[in-house]
Amino acid sequence: MTVHRAIAMPPHPRTVPGLLADRAAHDPDRPLFTCGDASWSVGQAASLAAGHAGSLAAAGIARGDRVALFSGNRPEFMGVFLGSAWLGAVAVPVNVACRGPQLQYYLANSGARLLCVERALLAELAQVDPAAVALETVWVLDGAASPRNQGPDASPDASSDASSGFASAGAHWAARTVAMPAPAAPAEPAPLAPGDTVAILYTSGTTGPSKGVCCPHAQLIAWGEHTARLLGVTPDDVLCTTLPLFHVNALNGFFQALSSGARQVVETRFSVSGFWSTMARHGATVGYLLGAMVPMLLARGAAADERGHRLRIALAPGVPPALHERFRERTGVVLLEGYGSTETNFVIAARPGDGAEGTMGRLQPGFSARVADANDVELPAGEAGELLLRADEPFAFATGYWGMPQQTVEAWRNLWFHTGDRVVRDAEGRFRFVDRLKDAIRRRGENVSSYEVEQVLLSHPSVAAAAVFPVRSELAEDEVMVAIVPETGARIDPVELVRFCETRMPHFAVPRYLDLVDELPRTENGKVRKVVLRERGIGPGTWDRDAAGVIVARRR
Repeated sequence: MTVHRAIAMPPHPRTVPGLLADRAAHDPDRPLFTCGDASWSVGQAASLAAGHAGSLAAAGIARGDRVALFSGNRPEFMGVFLGSAWLGAVAVPVNVACRGPQLQYYLANSGARLLCVERALLAELAQVDPAAVALETVWVLDGAASPRNQGPDASPDASSDASSGFASAGAHWAARTVAMPAPAAPAEPAPLAPGDTVAILYTSGTTGPSKGVCCPHAQLIAWGEHTARLLGVTPDDVLCTTLPLFHVNALNGFFQALSSGARQVVETRFSVSGFWSTMARHGATVGYLLGAMVPMLLARGAAADERGHRLRIALAPGVPPALHERFRERTGVVLLEGYGSTETNFVIAARPGDGAEGTMGRLQPGFSARVADANDVELPAGEAGELLLRADEPFAFATGYWGMPQQTVEAWRNLWFHTGDRVVRDAEGRFRFVDRLKDAIRRRGENVSSYEVEQVLLSHPSVAAAAVFPVRSELAEDEVMVAIVPETGARIDPVELVRFCETRMPHFAVPRYLDLVDELPRTENGKVRKVVLRERGIGPGTWDRDAAGVIVARRR
């Protein structure tokens, strides 16, 4: 039987500028957001959104235009994101680990006209073919003014520094690169509908390139509301994240704070040694962890700072069940397990004390779920099948994949979103994850497209065929493994192959395990049978990058 949990519709506006303006009108001085040296009240956030919208409009950005954000955690990221939403444009956050072909693909696929980038990442633009993208202007979020937008009194040293910095992006892009302008005269909020797209968030491809998920305004708001409810967030809470703003987790945290009256604190990055001191310094009461982070924190060894904080709960999807109680006993922090995706919402959760510990959890109010066979026929409790999801509230899920109508129809067929995940639902309504139907990999909180990794490997002159697939990690989630058929007479040096990959893909996507094989298992029509490779897994002849002491450079 299809599981269905109803929830009442909230009363406030279902667009980002509508919600922000509503909150600012009622409680303008309430603290909302802190990142680095910047702290905004709700009223200041609304003013900044209107001001950044004015700057975007002055730069020629109009409603529906895409604005790419290629940056780590900094207040300017959130300022431009909110300004884009206020104007009715569409933000396109890009993972800072993207390089070369993947960066170009995101810019080309989204059709972004403006790119907002950190100075440290400017050099990556040199690998982007201007003819392949619609990009017209580049704003440097943390840059001095470029020579063409400096005033006559600018010092030669400042001009020289800017010129050399922007030149790292290549001559074409250097000529189109300027410092991000200050917020301009406030723009009026665009007359938006809840279903209008506010962001395109890229998720890993399965049998093709990464897909841009079209997230409507109402989805971001629903995400924040549902997650805040599950975490028990109140106006007295401080929500502290060390996760990147270009991921939905940290963006979700902002809307949790905005919808509940709490404050979000965004740190630069996750640090095992500094995590607890960071939580204590900010007075954090709610935290955010990914599956692999919890084993890392536990492996550090018990220390006094694990108890010197106010953290009471952390959103931590994908943590091995055995670690929940161990983590709580050592740190006093309850871990909230749950299930969702970029296309959906926080739909399933194992709340403390609800009897769902050790599982994905139970369906939450506002959503419907069923477990179905390959023909979308519902299966009885206890049988494994694909998890299908539906939202009761309009536009609480994504509306499709950008520029990919066929994939959109396939994923949302029969009016259900097909997650690609195989699960079992028991008689008590608890869901248990079995495996992935998708050919995607989840490594330390990052989605890895096997297709994109394979394309890089196949560009190596000594590689005739390659198949990338997941194997279980000793931490949590997956590790990336590849089976390679060398070209006739070629010799594959695993270390050289790693070095080849690390300049052409995100560091987290570089394969850890490598098998050299004579041929790949294939179906009658030539498709690689990755299920065979996954079942075979790591063997005595598998090369292990970690065991060999080969470290992948983390470039930013």
